[in-house]
Parts: sequence; structure tokens; C-alpha cells
Amino acid sequence: MKGADVIVIGGGIAGVSAAAMLAEHMSVLLLEAEPRTGYHSTGRSAAIFIRNYGNATLRALNAASAPFMESPDGVADSSLLSPRGELLLADEEELDDLDAYVAAATGMEILSPAQAVELVPILRPDRIVRAAIEWDAQDIDVDRMLSGYARLLTVRGGQIVTGAQVTALRRNSDAWQVSAGGVEYSAPIVVNAAGAWAGAVATMAGASPIGVQPMRRSAAILPAPDDHDVRRWPLFGSISEQWYAKPEAGKLMVSPADEDPVDAHDAWADDMVLAEGMYRFEQAVTMPVTRVEHSWAGLRSFAPDRTPLAGFDPQAEGFFWLAGQGGYGVQTAPALSQLTAALIVGHRPDVSPEVVAALDPKRFLIT
Repeated sequence: MKGADVIVIGGGIAGVSAAAMLAEHMSVLLLEAEPRTGYHSTGRSAAIFIRNYGNATLRALNAASAPFMESPDGVADSSLLSPRGELLLADEEELDDLDAYVAAATGMEILSPAQAVELVPILRPDRIVRAAIEWDAQDIDVDRMLSGYARLLTVRGGQIVTGAQVTALRRNSDAWQVSAGGVEYSAPIVVNAAGAWAGAVATMAGASPIGVQPMRRSAAILPAPDDHDVRRWPLFGSISEQWYAKPEAGKLMVSPADEDPVDAHDAWADDMVLAEGMYRFEQAVTMPVTRVEHSWAGLRSFAPDRTPLAGFDPQAEGFFWLAGQGGYGVQTAPALSQLTAALIVGHRPDVSPEVVAALDPKRFLIT
């Protein structure tokens, strides 16, 4: 049996970053079911850092992650961010949504329809009543971020085992016994960073029945519109998340912004959902969608209150939740990984007590 101080289940950005932070203090073993890390949601991310994205707790995590993204010591030799911007569009029925978003945000600028079209020339001004832009939204180099955390983990003595799907979890008097890939592992602490499979892992462990629900999010690559260089365009989309588009290697990535509840699986785009999303996109722009070059889907997993889980399970000793990151997993990974290490090692967290309490799994057992 192979032992460690901590076993991390899940090799997405959440698990790899947390394992790297923990490895500074203890022996760490990371188990990933797939042949490589970052195979599912991390590898299919929209890869953008939006400071105003999410509820108040998520925005606090965004703010806590920003300094690391800009100066990722130990992970990369330069910033993981590059300029992009996020342009949000509202028609008459969406004005209240836009106003509420801007009121709770920082660093947003209101734009007229004409100003929005200056930034993205294919937009139809007659479909825009008001727009707002977050100039400081930035692209994230996700590949460099994930590989940098993985390298840091191994430099610190941690081990990554791929092709190691967890099939059983059981607790004896002082440690967890984990069966994965036909091998037995043991550790006093298990970190559940299994993404869409977090609920299944928790069930195996007999942990609290927190309903972490995977949701499908689809996307497609379209050719760039004729006579337009899209590389400097911001991410742009409807404030009510009916669709969004983002420049991607000189082309456009367009998503229907779907959020359909599904079971955990290797997700793919639903043709009808994708077609409906492309239609909504077409109604907002002057370019027709004549060809989809490539499409895919990923799973964004949410806790019932849409706030991530980070903390020890109140019913299963030594079982730590790091799950339910929704669409915020990459951009909150620096803060959540540092928080995970602090809570497990017993250090004082860098984020406020209010944020720690908002992330604690115990919140679902309080009546």
C-alpha cells in the first residue's frame, strides 16, 4: 500500500494547484482518472479572468487570486494574464440585469450602442440599448498555469498518478484507504477535487450529501468574419447569458452559454443546443453563421447555493471538499489552493473569516 499525508483526488486546476500548495508542508499524492491532468473542465475553459464574475464570495476569491495571476512566483516566470476586456450587452428587457451587475461591480464603464460597435464592428446597434465593459478582464494562459502548478508539485516532492480512477474509499481508525487504478493508497486526509465527479467521490466516502450538480457548457469555433481582425476584440455577450463570443487564435469561439444539468461524463456539445445558441448569436451580429469548424462541451459543477465548497466535511473525518467551482475554477484556483493548504495545515487563511465561512461545507447542515 502506498501512503502519503494527503491524497488529492482530481487532476484539474483545482486539484493540481491545491496539491502543489500542500506539498510545501507534507507528502502529497494526486490521483487522476484520465491519462493526463486537465482533461475535462480545465482543458475546456473559456480561459478568461473576470474580476466581477460571480457572487460576493467569488469576487473576493477573484480579488485574492489576482496578485498571483499577475506574478505567479514558483509557477511561471511572467504574468499568466494578457489584455482582453469583457463587453456586456443589454436590450430593453435586460436593462435591469445590466444595471444590477454594474451596481455590484467595480471598474465597469457604461457604453452607448455606438461605442460598443466601435469595439466589436459586427454588433447590430439596433439590438443594443446599453452596454458596459470591464476593461481589466484578461485572458488566462491556462496551459502554462496548469503545467506550472504540476511542476511545482513534483519539485516539492509530490507525486501525480494518472489513469487512477478511484473505485473505493473507506476510513479505518486513523486513515483513508483509497482504491484507484488497481492500487491501494492510504492517507489521513483526502481532498475531493474531483470536479463533476465530486458527488460520486463523496458518496463513496460516506460524506455529507451535498448536491454538487454538473452542468454542461458548450462552445464552437467559427471562422472570423470577412475583412475583420478579431484578435483585439473583447469577449462580448448578452448580460443575461444567452450567448457570448471570444476571439480565439484569430477566429471566434461562440458559446450558447448553456447550463443543462447532466450526469458526470466526458461531455460533448448537443447539436440542438448549439444550433439554438448560434441563432441567438446571429440575431445580435451582422455576420451569418455558415460553418462551425469545431465544437465541444465541458462540465461546470455547482453546489446548491452556487458558491464553491472548501473545507472539511462535518460528518467524514479527514475528508476535505474542494468542489463546486462552477465556471470560476481556473480564476479562483490560486486563492482556493492557498486556502485549502491553510485549513489543512492549520495556518491562518489569507481571506476573511466571512469568506471562509461562506465556503465551509458545514453551511448545508445549519438549519
